[in-house]
Amino acid sequence: MRADPHPRTPVPAAGVPADPPGPRSPRRRVHRAWWVAATTFLTIVGAASFASLPGLLVDPLNEEFGWSRGTIGFAVSVNLALYGLTAPFAAALMDRFGIRRVVAAALAVIAAGAGLTVFMTAAWQLVLLWGVLVGLGSGSMALAFAATVTDRWFRARRGLVSGVLTAAAASGQLVFLPFLGWLVTAHGWRPASVTIAVSALAVVPLVWLLLRDHPADVGLAPYGAREFVPKPAPVGGAARRAVVVLGRASRSGTFWLLAGTFAICGASTNGLVKTHFVPAAHDHGMPVTAAASLLAVIGVFDVVGTVASGWFTDRFDSRRLLAVYYALRGVSLLFLPMLLAPDVRPPMVFFIVFYGLDWVATVPPTMALCRERFGEDSAIVFGWVLASHQVGAAVVAFAGGVARDVFGSYDVVWYASGGLCAVAALLALMIRVGRGR
Repeated sequence: MRADPHPRTPVPAAGVPADPPGPRSPRRRVHRAWWVAATTFLTIVGAASFASLPGLLVDPLNEEFGWSRGTIGFAVSVNLALYGLTAPFAAALMDRFGIRRVVAAALAVIAAGAGLTVFMTAAWQLVLLWGVLVGLGSGSMALAFAATVTDRWFRARRGLVSGVLTAAAASGQLVFLPFLGWLVTAHGWRPASVTIAVSALAVVPLVWLLLRDHPADVGLAPYGAREFVPKPAPVGGAARRAVVVLGRASRSGTFWLLAGTFAICGASTNGLVKTHFVPAAHDHGMPVTAAASLLAVIGVFDVVGTVASGWFTDRFDSRRLLAVYYALRGVSLLFLPMLLAPDVRPPMVFFIVFYGLDWVATVPPTMALCRERFGEDSAIVFGWVLASHQVGAAVVAFAGGVARDVFGSYDVVWYASGGLCAVAALLALMIRVGRGR
């Protein structure tokens, strides 16, 4: 028989003392976990808007301040690296102080970093504000946030939920990127930065009112659980715990294979396409608004691909899914230099659809492998794996800008990333099944 996803507490007979406070019988037909997931989705959608702007700033900052693409790419690389390196510590901080407090503070930091960029006059200020502050803030709402919510609130449908929350990043591109592209083109980059700051502040009340740290806070069992799960006590020493978990995980070959494949994932998505696709398309005469709209279309199809990947992850071998995803992505990147043109043509549309379906489809199976191998430490371990994703992205964000300055085009970076994806496909097949391997 199938377990009831909403277990209820039996009512004691007359004269029999009641049990200690436990799960409350939910009156709503929709489990509270789905409302928490919806709030998390909207928060990550907002975070995606914060990450979508740097690719639109390359040309405007180059033209206004004369900063090289390598310099601007360095600031973006700092942002991407801190986005990843913050994630495992943020997951540990959520265990110590709660999800709501950490996410609300992160949104405030993002608002400060994005808002103050309108006053900058030197490249180091771009590195400090957009690189450091926005990187730290957005990293605290990275996919480790999604992993924490999924692990605490769900026992069933975890693959599907992780897929939907991962797709939230793509939805953020869909919602904000075309508008930001138009704003940068029509009014300059400063109004776009102010829009990001206001968006971050607008999400804070939503997080504070609707997000809850644990099902026990509202007297419920996790969705799909057979019994009530008490809320664990706050875990002190968040930074130390993150480092200790890394030390344990690093003794496993599985960790290094996951970190290596995910580094290539970041290099071939956030570092390459999200950062350099718009300026690369502009090099071929395509308007910025058209290129930004193509990235948004990638976001549309990534929603489909990532949700489908979550469904597949609940049913198929995660290692084989990863191998297929990386192989297909590599093939698509090898063809991209031949497709760039002044206008949008059918082959480019086919690339956008094909690549979009694969954009972050790698996340649900990677999360599943972390849960299978590392148990209760999986959210923090996934945070470190995500850190490798962002380090890979940071390297290519910087290297792509340098390559454009040196060679006058991005072609060599597209080809190199396609080759790296082939390596990732092979590494995925080398992952061994079994706890701690």
